Amino acid sequence: MKEQIHQVTVNFSDGISRSFDVEAGSNIIDAAIEAEIPLLYQCRSGSCSTCIAQLAEGEAKTRAGASSTLLGSEYASGQRLLCVCQAQSDCTFEVPYGSEVGTSAAHEVHTFVDSVERIASNVMRLTLELADGEWVEFRPGQFMQIQVPGFGVVRSYSPSSTATAVPKMEFLIRLLPGGAMSSYLEEKAAPDEVLSLTGPYGAFFLREESRRAPHIFVAGGTGLAPILSMIDSLRQGGGRKPPMLLSFGCLNPQALFCMEDIELRQQWLPSLDARICVDQDPKPGMHHGNPVSALREGDVTSPDTVAYLCGPQPMIDAATRRLVELGVNPTNIFAEQFVASN
Repeated sequence: MKEQIHQVTVNFSDGISRSFDVEAGSNIIDAAIEAEIPLLYQCRSGSCSTCIAQLAEGEAKTRAGASSTLLGSEYASGQRLLCVCQAQSDCTFEVPYGSEVGTSAAHEVHTFVDSVERIASNVMRLTLELADGEWVEFRPGQFMQIQVPGFGVVRSYSPSSTATAVPKMEFLIRLLPGGAMSSYLEEKAAPDEVLSLTGPYGAFFLREESRRAPHIFVAGGTGLAPILSMIDSLRQGGGRKPPMLLSFGCLNPQALFCMEDIELRQQWLPSLDARICVDQDPKPGMHHGNPVSALREGDVTSPDTVAYLCGPQPMIDAATRRLVELGVNPTNIFAEQFVASN
């Protein structure tokens, strides 16, 4: 007996809509890929939230027995992960990005290690250069998966550089005791070694349609990496630069990194205000507290303000609440949380 067919429509933020057919027992993302619909996705198992969408019309449910990172309240409000979601009727979804975003399909490239530099007590800067004939495009904020030589695992990192720097790419990597990438960087990595990258992935990226609006960036630890890429992208764009606030923090002054990079960007961008935050032993000029506590009345000057948050989930939750209190529209807050490696 043939499965019932439902029509699924996806509304992109740029006003484009695309429709495709889905069999009742099939995952929506699988049908979308087959129909060449430019949706963002990565894990296809419900664990990364890249394919999140808002159900606007109709009925669609998570496949029985499938795991999902969605909270019960998020599911109840209509959010769905399309990789583990099945249509129960004709339905319509809305996604928070334009139709052109998903057209850059993830693919594998080969790179050479250019340099490995310790820039803080627990942070390394890894610089790679693409092999001849290789190329990759990514949006500021998206991430790549790097295969860790000798460990048989992949790790995900956002470039701190922009696409204009390709064939070179820079990553800021937090060192974890016993971590696969940490062990590789500290013990084995050497110039000219080959690393394989796959990407880009992720729905966390600079929204081009809001480029002229005031920007607030909140970064904890190596969450600074995609934020630097975003700031540099805004700097490289034409026209007047928007007001920008960067609130960046670490545990103590010894854990801070990229201070010279931030100071240099402030020289290039008079519209950039940077607040450096530490929880312990602040030095003169530093904010005593976390990056969220540094946000204050008067920081939100326009209803069009957009905010980008990257760091641990508790920081993202607290920053979201604080920014909404200060007047940022929740739909203009975009976040990327750290996910622990297995």
